[in-house]
Amino acid sequence: MLESLRRIVQEVNRALVLDDALRIIVTRVREAVGADVCSVYLTDTQNREHVLMATEGLRPEAVNRVRIPLNRGLVGWVAEKADLVSLSDASTHSRYLFVTETGEERFCGFLGVPIVQSRRVLGVLVLRQREPRCFADDEVTFVITLAAQLAGAIELGRMHQQDTLPSRYLAGRAASPGVACGTVVVVYPPANLEAVPDKPAQDIPAEITALREALAEVICEIEHIGGRFSQEDRALFDAWRLMLESDTLVDGAIQRIEAGNWAQGALRDTIAEHTDVFDQMEDPYLRERASDVRDLGRWILSRLQKHSAPVLDYPAQTVLVGDDISVMQLSEVPRQSLVGIVTTGGSVSSHIAILARGMGVPAAMGVSELAVSRLNGMEIIVDGYRGRVYIDPSSTIREEYARLAADEQEFAAGLDALRGLPSETTDGYGVPLYLNTGLVSEQRPAGSDEAAGVGLYRTELPFLVRDRFPSEETQQANYRCILQTFSPRTVTIRTLDIGGDKPLSYFPVEESNPFLGWRGIRIALDHPQIFMTQVRALLMAAAGLDNLQILLPMITTVDELDEALKLIQRSYEELIEEGHPVILPPVGVMIEVPAAVYQAAALARRVSFLSVGTNDLTQYLLAVDRNNPHVAALYDELHPAVLNALMLTVAGARQHGREVSVCGEMAGDPLGAVLLLGIGVHSLSMSAASLLRVKGVIRSFSRARARELLTDALQCENAAAVRRLVTDALEQLGLGGLVRPGR
Repeated sequence: MLESLRRIVQEVNRALVLDDALRIIVTRVREAVGADVCSVYLTDTQNREHVLMATEGLRPEAVNRVRIPLNRGLVGWVAEKADLVSLSDASTHSRYLFVTETGEERFCGFLGVPIVQSRRVLGVLVLRQREPRCFADDEVTFVITLAAQLAGAIELGRMHQQDTLPSRYLAGRAASPGVACGTVVVVYPPANLEAVPDKPAQDIPAEITALREALAEVICEIEHIGGRFSQEDRALFDAWRLMLESDTLVDGAIQRIEAGNWAQGALRDTIAEHTDVFDQMEDPYLRERASDVRDLGRWILSRLQKHSAPVLDYPAQTVLVGDDISVMQLSEVPRQSLVGIVTTGGSVSSHIAILARGMGVPAAMGVSELAVSRLNGMEIIVDGYRGRVYIDPSSTIREEYARLAADEQEFAAGLDALRGLPSETTDGYGVPLYLNTGLVSEQRPAGSDEAAGVGLYRTELPFLVRDRFPSEETQQANYRCILQTFSPRTVTIRTLDIGGDKPLSYFPVEESNPFLGWRGIRIALDHPQIFMTQVRALLMAAAGLDNLQILLPMITTVDELDEALKLIQRSYEELIEEGHPVILPPVGVMIEVPAAVYQAAALARRVSFLSVGTNDLTQYLLAVDRNNPHVAALYDELHPAVLNALMLTVAGARQHGREVSVCGEMAGDPLGAVLLLGIGVHSLSMSAASLLRVKGVIRSFSRARARELLTDALQCENAAAVRRLVTDALEQLGLGGLVRPGR
């Protein structure tokens, strides 16, 4: 049955319409199990009923008409338990419900399996038999496995249909605070057919011409490449060329363009139609040819995208939406037009989320149920406080969020009064607030005037946007610019931290688990020439300014730190020998892994300061991939384990009189800032958009009150309880608008 399972899942995933997906399910499952009836009921929570959406074996006219109340019948029982029900003679069971509209007889054999996604029952997959039947174990496990794999496809199919857009909201993760209402602009990765959105053809003849030119170019390339092989080995290239010249592919795509879809969307649907044919073939060899068709489709798409290279039209109120959004795609949107960001993947600590917070743009991440390809040009509301997304919202929802946005503006105006005031507690204790920057190229980063300096300058961008490592001179110019901008204030520059979710195209690192692999200081020490080039550039850039601090990322062992310090010393000595007037700046260590927490004292003895990267530290402590939406709900920097790790770090640093800063996202969270004040952290570094919010918190609390809250927080057993505790404390001071919509 494994082959049947694979084929059914493939067919359903390619279905562009929910009804088609459901028809495939009931037809194929009935055949695979040999049942008399297969039906799918989808759960309508708003009307509190299960609706028959597809069936094979019952009356077709019953579809959409049969509606079973949530807690009635065997279908209701399966959904209620969120577990399977298997009965050899269901007609004798007390929960059996005889439904005349389906034309059913009194069926005996019954197998019902819930369709569950993210702990929500989406519906029930039901198999029926006229005679008594005990479904075999392999049949039961087959249906369970199938239902688990189909849940996502069914939910996406639901979202794909314009008439089934959610009347409420889609839930994701709150990634950047604020409220935004605007028009969707979909971005997608190049040469990815599945990611191509629908878009109306503005100029049908031009779209057809673009398609024909792309096809002709691919044909030429195929002939050129195929010419390098022997006659026997050219079969695939010849097959591709014949397909490109066939009427079915060309005419099919053109018909779709003439029907109103742009060339890329027409190509997507045409290739999907062709792969369906191959996928349904019995012969394994022919069935595998579907992958050849997909490869060919991606090839054509890459040529279409190369020539069209469309300049996206960004409305005045643009909400950027995509499965994943790159820093470069974000940077292409005019800043004055960007009002919101939404992704189906990623998390609150992904780099696009960090950048959104730095820009002060509301964002929701991990909105997995979002049908991205169908949203271009639609109106959308983004609630960045709660991670909610409203598609084509009702007038009532619009009015409510317009009111909240007005309240938010009024609250923000009150925060503006804090500009220029010292960041100190009510009992006069100063907590300097620094700026995190470096994710975008800026001559003068936002928040420059308000910040005490730069607590974290990320050096990855100049490496990411090039096709080779930047030279020492190029790096020196970049670092000199940021050091001069903030002089005489301190600028803490982190050495190159690639790997994990920051790969370089020209320095590929292929790993099954990159976050536990070759990244940060590990790469630097394995390639000392890269590390020393950067250190030399840093020391030269700081000459005469003397406001540089160097920060080493991803330190796990004392040995790594010792080796890195030796390389810094060697770079310094080389420059002195060359006659350059450089000095050795303070060097610090990022506390990002649990091992560093437990060796904080040993690390502090060797360096001038410690800086905690709470994003990675939380990820490693909680064993949660911070970019994985499936486990995003488990990621929370206010988890008691994280708080205890921070206390250990501060205690270790205190043994050697070293200061501890926090440059992770927790520092820019008003809730987190209160607890960090109680822990005894010396300074906080955050995005520009968070500076005034955190200053408002710092100036509203005494250290004694912060310590009281910390003591209470450490008694909590989960992050949710910690959040409630600190949120209540902010509400009591009239600061609730820092962590929720409105004032």
